[in-house]
Amino acid sequence: MKEVWSDKKRTIFGLPLSFTKYILDEERLFIRSGVFTKVEDEIWLHRIMDITLRQTFRQRLEGVGTIHCCSSDASQREFSIKNVKHPREVRELLSSMIEAEREKKRVIFHETLMTTPEDDDSIASRVHK
Repeated sequence: MKEVWSDKKRTIFGLPLSFTKYILDEERLFIRSGVFTKVEDEIWLHRIMDITLRQTFRQRLEGVGTIHCCSSDASQREFSIKNVKHPREVRELLSSMIEAEREKKRVIFHETLMTTPEDDDSIASRVHK
């Protein structure tokens, strides 16, 4: 495992005074938390479908942000990388690594658009003309 990025969840004043650590390697994101009972979640990068950066006013003052992710992982459908320094750079790094992993593993992510029965009829009539 070659570590590409790591940081700790930052608490008050942007200081890393928590027991949650985020580690990004070339293929996976790990979220380690806990003091007495340690929990380590592993999310494969190619399974992450959507990334959102959130920064409250206080987070902007402290130079941190939260990156919310939606994934196709069975155990971690939604998760957040909370209060990390340089959140925009982390989001960009994560996004580019996700795309690289999808290309490497030949994973195709496609969105399903919802249509109404009227839309289906109009599409069918245009196709058959």
